[in-house]
Amino acid sequence: MSLINNIFMINNITGQKLYSELAKSLPIIDYHCHLDAKAIWENKPFTDMTQLWLEGDHYKWRAMRANGIPERKITGNASAEEKFEAWAQTVEASFGNPLYHWTHLELKHYFNIDDTLNSKNWHEIMRRCNEQLRGSDFLPQALIRRSNVEALCTTDGPLDDLHYHQQLAAQSDFATLVLPTFRPDELFDTDPDRFLTFVERLAQKTDISIASLEHFLAALASRIDFFHSVGCRISDHGPLAVHYCCLDETAQAALFQRRLAGETLTENERQAWDSLIFVALARMYKQRGWAMQIHFGAIRNNNMPMFRKVGINSGFDSIGDQPHLAGSLNALLNAMAENDGLPKTILYNLNASYNDVVASTLANFQSGEEGVKSPLQFGSGWWFNDTRRGMVSQLNTLADQGLLANFIGMLTDSRSFVSYTRHDYFRRILCDLIGGWVERGEVPKDEAILASMIRGICVENARRYFCFAQA
Repeated sequence: MSLINNIFMINNITGQKLYSELAKSLPIIDYHCHLDAKAIWENKPFTDMTQLWLEGDHYKWRAMRANGIPERKITGNASAEEKFEAWAQTVEASFGNPLYHWTHLELKHYFNIDDTLNSKNWHEIMRRCNEQLRGSDFLPQALIRRSNVEALCTTDGPLDDLHYHQQLAAQSDFATLVLPTFRPDELFDTDPDRFLTFVERLAQKTDISIASLEHFLAALASRIDFFHSVGCRISDHGPLAVHYCCLDETAQAALFQRRLAGETLTENERQAWDSLIFVALARMYKQRGWAMQIHFGAIRNNNMPMFRKVGINSGFDSIGDQPHLAGSLNALLNAMAENDGLPKTILYNLNASYNDVVASTLANFQSGEEGVKSPLQFGSGWWFNDTRRGMVSQLNTLADQGLLANFIGMLTDSRSFVSYTRHDYFRRILCDLIGGWVERGEVPKDEAILASMIRGICVENARRYFCFAQA
């Protein structure tokens, strides 16, 4: 039997049935990814498997470095064959790492290859894959279509023109919704020069002269309205830590003037700035029916020599920690609620030791007043936690502290057009977990409830939560 089959990773009969009869074939809503709308629109063929699999994939690069592969064969000028061979050598050493499973799920799903990749057969597998890549089924849009993707959300800066999203929306032969996500990292930039450059560009883009905090927020609202007109219904934020520091309106206005004067803020002032921006943005999101994502806890670009050599998003980031998270997180969400501006919110913590802190905090702010089930969502296992162990921990914590049946499910968080098997990976883990509860007698074997739960978590909850089809 091949490694990848209908019972792969599912160790009970009930879970196997839930997967094969329900979860396996459900469509995908990928509400957070890093695919490029331009690349989707241009729909250019991939030159070879090295480009498709290894270009830009810092998960793989990180593993290759750990396997003693020189940088020349990772991000350097080595040939495509040298890089693919180096990756095959690394796969052979990666038992227990999710990369091993992801690699073979992708080989099976997209290339119908059952062989496990290793240092002996890499050349033959590369040849077989490259041969298939010449076909139209491996163009970017075809890969998305073959993956049964109903909607996907890219990650976009607040000044982006969203031209390619508009082009894709007008394309009659491509049904997948490709929607932007509002990711305003520039607002939180601590560098005075970069922040002033952003303010100048924001003023030009919106034709609003920015001389006060009121003008600044009005310009941001204008960009949010533009994103909304192109179908955006979700924002994203990536702070290292979550803080809350309260200032009155006079102090907030004065703080903006200091930023406008190019001054460097103290740590307390930076936290106050982040707080006022988060609260202001949250209200704008709620007024438009958006969801707000917050991914927090990543310490980025830690290896400075390698950062200078190969740049960002290259595999030199790690899990952070934060004192007094519970108080800060509760205070921030409460400030949003006090401002009548707590939107649908999805929180992802990179440090899994905070799972119960985050999940129990979200429970404080759940409400049915907007007609949405679990508007505050404990996000799926993220980055270093999108492993079997990380996903099971997140699912169990959510079940402990909230309602797992209302969970909006998995996302790829990926730049790869063949990463949609991560949804399959998640669905197998989900079915194994719930099937195990049934077979241990912890929940009833009620097929209607189980089927509704699986369909909800895999796709239907996300449909109802985001309402992308109405965009």
